[in-house]
Amino acid sequence: MEMPEDDFTDILRKAMIGNALPPAELARRAETSLAALNRFQKGQFDETLARKIATALDLDPDAYASIDSYRPDAPIPPEIHRLELPFGSGHVNAWMLEAESQLILFDTGYQAKDLLAEIDQHFGRLPDRVFITHAHRDHTGGIRNLLRHHTPIHAQGIRETTPMKPGDSIRINKVTIRACDLAGHAIPALGYRIDELPSPVLITGDALFAGSIGGCATTEAYRIALKNIHHAFEHSPPNCVILPGHGPATTWGAETKHNPFIAGVSGSR
Repeated sequence: MEMPEDDFTDILRKAMIGNALPPAELARRAETSLAALNRFQKGQFDETLARKIATALDLDPDAYASIDSYRPDAPIPPEIHRLELPFGSGHVNAWMLEAESQLILFDTGYQAKDLLAEIDQHFGRLPDRVFITHAHRDHTGGIRNLLRHHTPIHAQGIRETTPMKPGDSIRINKVTIRACDLAGHAIPALGYRIDELPSPVLITGDALFAGSIGGCATTEAYRIALKNIHHAFEHSPPNCVILPGHGPATTWGAETKHNPFIAGVSGSR
């Protein structure tokens, strides 16, 4: 089983920015010293302090205290394939859906050459249609090459693509791809919901990861992000599969237990 994309220090950084809480104020609220908080921020984990920090940042204490042992294990529907593409020292995900005779790609990775090599190896031809979650460079690097091949690309706020907005849907053979608003980490940003597979699926881009969320630049964006995540999953069953932009697949049920941003408040934000 694969480790989540973020560790406890990544989550701390995102929550501090999202709450506009400087170290001195966080230390005061967590009833600890700045020195102890600094050690924690640099990777010296302490469970008791983790729980105090979580409470101060409106995170779930149990989920945060155990995040580094969390290993999501979601069953991805057989019609969907993960393309794990290089990005810096890590990776970025693209997802390919086989909808009978159609190949449907979600996001394009950072560099076109990596995407094309992976597609050629596993599928032997270009996708018939592409959906983009958000405009960040690690998810859009293959767009221009695909446009040159006249591949239809659906996105929000990206030039030369076919505009798509929350609430729009496109039927492709027996599946319907429904766009939802996942703005926050990026504005705008779309998630894509598919309900006709063995388990419902939501491709989230960087809005929601296994055990974490995408970082937000401001407190307002952070609140928008959390609101949109909960709205997108409002009527989702626990087995709804989450396909994120980085890291392993997970399920909504697992995130309501193990994601510090989601657990314990899944119905209240």
